[in-house]
Amino acid sequence: MNIRQFAERSGVSADTLRYYEKIGVLRRLARNPSGHRQFDRSDLDWIAFVLRLKATGMPLADIRRYAELRSQGPATEAERQALLEAHARDLEKRIARDRRHLAAINDKIAFYRQH
Repeated sequence: MNIRQFAERSGVSADTLRYYEKIGVLRRLARNPSGHRQFDRSDLDWIAFVLRLKATGMPLADIRRYAELRSQGPATEAERQALLEAHARDLEKRIARDRRHLAAINDKIAFYRQH
């Protein structure tokens, strides 16, 4: 796929894809003979994972670090796992906090319904 096709399929703008490549989130992209980026299914899987990390609040610096470790191969699996475990703990804390906020909002809604 070229960048336009990849952008359409991934839901990520071409500008964002170029930025992700520039900062190292997208690495080792294939190029055609004229130098244009070429994407494949593995790139779609990777960007979907990046989007999931981003949607769950992982800082871009941590996503970049994860991408860097990923590019270094299997020897970095323990460090990648540790990054994901730390992110999961942070996400669980945010979810718990959001549940408390939601409960307070629902209490207020119940108050208004009674009046």
